[in-house]
Amino acid sequence: MKERMLVIDDDSAVLQSCKAIFGEDGFDVETTANPAEGLELSSKNNYGVILCDWKMPGFDGLDVIAELEERAPDSAVVMFSGYPSVDRATEAMKRGAMDFLPKPFTPDEITDVVHNAVSRKLKQEKKAFTRFEKMWNKFPVPSIDDKGPKIIAETVAQNVGVAKANSPWVSLFVLGILAGAYIGFGGLFSASVTFDLSPALGMGLKKLVGGAAFSIGLMLVVIAGAELYTGNSLMVSSVMIGEVTWRRLLAKWGVVYAANFVGSVLLALLFYFSGLWKTGAGLLGETAVKVAYAKVHLGFGEAFVRAVGCNWMVCLAVWMALASRQVIGKIFAIFFPIMGFVAIGFEHCVANMYFIPTGIFLNQWAGIAPAGLDMGSLTWTAFLVHNLIPVTIGNTIGGVVFVGLGYWGAYLRPVPHSAG
Repeated sequence: MKERMLVIDDDSAVLQSCKAIFGEDGFDVETTANPAEGLELSSKNNYGVILCDWKMPGFDGLDVIAELEERAPDSAVVMFSGYPSVDRATEAMKRGAMDFLPKPFTPDEITDVVHNAVSRKLKQEKKAFTRFEKMWNKFPVPSIDDKGPKIIAETVAQNVGVAKANSPWVSLFVLGILAGAYIGFGGLFSASVTFDLSPALGMGLKKLVGGAAFSIGLMLVVIAGAELYTGNSLMVSSVMIGEVTWRRLLAKWGVVYAANFVGSVLLALLFYFSGLWKTGAGLLGETAVKVAYAKVHLGFGEAFVRAVGCNWMVCLAVWMALASRQVIGKIFAIFFPIMGFVAIGFEHCVANMYFIPTGIFLNQWAGIAPAGLDMGSLTWTAFLVHNLIPVTIGNTIGGVVFVGLGYWGAYLRPVPHSAG
């Protein structure tokens, strides 16, 4: 298909010459002596080249260039004039013309100018495309394919764990406070939707509803971004591949653990001073005290074993969330394991940093003392000795051994070379 050309000039000799010259050169040439008609044609048709006189009745060259730039931005525009000057040529080029040719001109001159203009236009478009391509590559479209277990193991060990270990202390502490509060939100939400559920529904359904509500806590941690001690058990794989030292790992764990405690207690105080514990004629507050009381009266062994199972499931939730590249996938990856561990009755140290202080505040400051319970045993010492210590140990072992070291051993452990 021939390249189309439009020639706009009020000189009929120029029109005839251009039609003859470029017709033989392979162009499909259209001509007009009416500048208004020429501009109209340029907006309706796709011309590879437009040749236009600078000065025509009712039109100035700069006006023509501006119009052609708007109407035919993909055309290579060449201006010619019977009154040439350096200023005109410069201004024409600045405004978008590919070249400027004085009249009169020979067939060779006009042919060379047109070919150069077309070549210059192509280079200009190529540069524009290259700039666009570079800009586009800065924002690549993420793959929607989920990661496989081996890729997750490599991501956790080589990237996630290392990044956490190298994070500034202040950032870790702030994000740790947020995580403690987020898990507290999960606990508060869970209690708020289950405290008055009818016993006729059964204990299992009540646990299921509570677990579903509690899952919002880890969703906030993973998706909104925060540092949770239990989830950070996965950092052990970075130690095993030699990217992080044990000393640095333990130091970062300590900072996050302390920050989680601060955030959890902060939310417990917020709940107390909000007066929301008075909901249901005080039944929500009484339920919170009963939950705290039950937790500090677990045997050491029971608390420990329940904690192992808990963080095994919590770390699997984090692990599966890393598999998904989409937020909705992360939500579902988190929802089921967290709902499961709460419904089962496992113990989570950061959740207990919210549940038990809440019960202590309500008992000691609001005077809530459910009948039949010895409130003298609900103390900070009991919280620490009978719950927080065994649950923290169990959570650490559950996450480190069964998930962190488990997947390191499956996918990242160095394979010894056989002799010979």
